[in-house]
Amino acid sequence: MTQPSIDTVKNQAKALRQSLRDRGTAISHAQALELIARQHGARDWNTLHARLTRQNAPPELAFGDRVEGSYLGQTYTGEIIALSGPIGHRLVEIKLDRPVDTVRFDSFSNWRHRIRGTLDCGGCSHRRTSDGAPQLIVRKVPA
Repeated sequence: MTQPSIDTVKNQAKALRQSLRDRGTAISHAQALELIARQHGARDWNTLHARLTRQNAPPELAFGDRVEGSYLGQTYTGEIIALSGPIGHRLVEIKLDRPVDTVRFDSFSNWRHRIRGTLDCGGCSHRRTSDGAPQLIVRKVPA
């Protein structure tokens, strides 16, 4: 059986908390995470978080790697020119092979030659667009 993503279990905790609140029982977000962790067979939230991030971790990114993905809905290819921070909060800067226009209006453009973001363990940015999609998705190009 496949394990859920971190976002899925966090949304489950949020839904549980709201459901309990609607029934007159207030719990903290941390308590909801602990309850959801136990539902997934983990002893606590930290254990579940470690299990899910290890399972969902992408191939390790490195300085100079060729990558592809999407940025604000536009596909790109490029090269990692800066990388720092721990896995799960990895800061990345990518020099694009071709600039991407991040604006969807005919009368205005904003061409990007480089993009930056903070990536989670799945290679997606923590920041989201207005429709809930990650602003940045990074995948290592197979050698």
